[in-house]
Amino acid sequence: VEALCRAAGVALAEVEAAELSRFGRGVSNGFGAEIDAAPATTPAGTGDPDFVILAEDVQDPRNLGALLRVCEGAGVGRVMVREHGSAPLGETAVKASAGAATWVEVERIGSAARALEQLKEQGYWIYGLAMDGEPPWAIDLTGKVVICVGGEHEGLRRLTLESCDRRIGLPMRGRVESLNLATAAAAVLYEAVRQRTAG
Repeated sequence: VEALCRAAGVALAEVEAAELSRFGRGVSNGFGAEIDAAPATTPAGTGDPDFVILAEDVQDPRNLGALLRVCEGAGVGRVMVREHGSAPLGETAVKASAGAATWVEVERIGSAARALEQLKEQGYWIYGLAMDGEPPWAIDLTGKVVICVGGEHEGLRRLTLESCDRRIGLPMRGRVESLNLATAAAAVLYEAVRQRTAG
């Protein structure tokens, strides 16, 4: 670690375990980093630029981090996060993302409806996750697509849903009515991956 830090020009300091525990919450792996706050837009990742996620009102930073982890794993090119009403991309979200928050392009936006209108003008099809939607395997998720994911409590806002070309829903076969937003997003994103990499 010391050699890597030196090669990258990163300052390294050894501290007592008690001091390290003051900076983080939960269990430590023995390492810590002091970093500046993330910019409103992170550097572009290596994902597919035609595969976009828009998240609004994701209030729990652990859910935001889990969503970013799923997006990075599925090869999403950009994640747009509605600024107002969403969790910050802070320590908790970054930790929950298992590093994905630094590898996927994240853009904070003001208005979801305006952002979606601009994406439509660029040729994207807009899909929103909703309980009354069609199963993802019944929808063509190839090409330029934006998948909209709503918050833990209310889902997508009315104006966002109205901006969607179609709604995607997961059939619930058991007693629960819905899935955690990152889990639902994972199911839909990996159906999109299946379609986008088929044959």
